[in-house]
Amino acid sequence: MKPCKTAGTVAAAAIGAAAAGYLFLIAPGRSRAGQRFPFLGQNIAHRGLHDASAGIPENSLAAFRAAAEAGYGAELDTRLTKDGVVVVLHDSDLFRMTGEHAAVESLDFAELQQYKLGGTDERVPRFSDALDILAAAHVPVVVEVKASPDRRRGELCRKVLGIIDAHTGNFCVESFDPFIVAWFRFHAPDLLRGQLTAQRENLGGGFGAWLSSRMLIGCIGRPQFIAHRAGKKSLGVKLAELLGAMRVTWTAHDRGEEAKSDAVIFEGCRPPVQYK
Repeated sequence: MKPCKTAGTVAAAAIGAAAAGYLFLIAPGRSRAGQRFPFLGQNIAHRGLHDASAGIPENSLAAFRAAAEAGYGAELDTRLTKDGVVVVLHDSDLFRMTGEHAAVESLDFAELQQYKLGGTDERVPRFSDALDILAAAHVPVVVEVKASPDRRRGELCRKVLGIIDAHTGNFCVESFDPFIVAWFRFHAPDLLRGQLTAQRENLGGGFGAWLSSRMLIGCIGRPQFIAHRAGKKSLGVKLAELLGAMRVTWTAHDRGEEAKSDAVIFEGCRPPVQYK
């Protein structure tokens, strides 16, 4: 064999191996039609249907009641208290929502109830109480499992799953932490799971953000949907979607994301409950 032919064969093999490796990294998990159906074409209220001007703070029972009454599904955030209660709160610290600096994981649930959300009488709710409202309304629920210290990651995932299993309804889970997505992949394969991501600059920068923004972490949890921040998507995200990942967009403030999304998480507007 001539040297040029040998070099060409080696180069082609190397390119093929690199392409196969790349696709392995970004490939999503497969989902069934029954898993996807409750979420397809749905506008889902981000942290409930909250409205500070109406005295309805985000991630409150009032916000979930408002979403349920309007027929919307709801997205919410889960964390653990010091004594192991799963609660609904976005931030790890209470300051933005209560004006007081205190870490959620440093407080027992009873201590957490001293703090009022957004100057209202609403308190940080139990996850189970939020699901009681949303499951009774038969609306889809997107559960974000917040990144947690490694020593408590498994505890949070187990308890979230236990509470979901105690309710009848349409639920899915998502996380920015690919190892949380992987936990649900192996422990709850019938529960639709998703990877949260965004543009690199919106993930804090750094190598981990670069990997996540390009879905090069997909092999860890094999997410069945990608929940991506509204705006430009990387090639890796687009390819993962072409390979079958559901397209979920957060957080929309108008109806502009509907045409390019399988489901939309919105706030600050009142779109139709379902758009296709």
